Amino acid sequence: MGEKIKFEDYIEKNGMLTYTNVGVSMMPLLRQGKDMFVIEKNNGQRYKAGDVVLYRRPPDKYVLHRIVEVRPFDYVILGDNCIRKEYGIKDDDIIGIMTKYIRSGKKHSVDEYGYRAYSFVIMHTIPIRIGLKKFILKVQRILSEEDEEN
Repeated sequence: MGEKIKFEDYIEKNGMLTYTNVGVSMMPLLRQGKDMFVIEKNNGQRYKAGDVVLYRRPPDKYVLHRIVEVRPFDYVILGDNCIRKEYGIKDDDIIGIMTKYIRSGKKHSVDEYGYRAYSFVIMHTIPIRIGLKKFILKVQRILSEEDEEN
């Protein structure tokens, strides 16, 4: 059986990686099992708030999320459909940046107006989205407990 190649090794060798989305953390931008994304190699520059990056969470978990804050020595990262920010992601943890995504068979660039507008809204509604999602989860829990009691 062949050994699995790591994403960072593949990108180092080929300069980029096209992969299908797994999970719901980047919805509604990326739909699980339907959409794909293109990651390009880290060019050595610091990333900026709003960039979607692929990073490695030890030991071998790969995560595609958005940078929501750039700090002097690390980043704060959050999936578009998540409520918990992840702190302490360093440049060395980041494998590359999403430059394109493929939705319904059509390739889109992160430079397109539609994507930039989406990214602007996502970045400027973080507290509202987190609060609303927490509220919805709490209501779902309450309704679930009521169903169990009946």
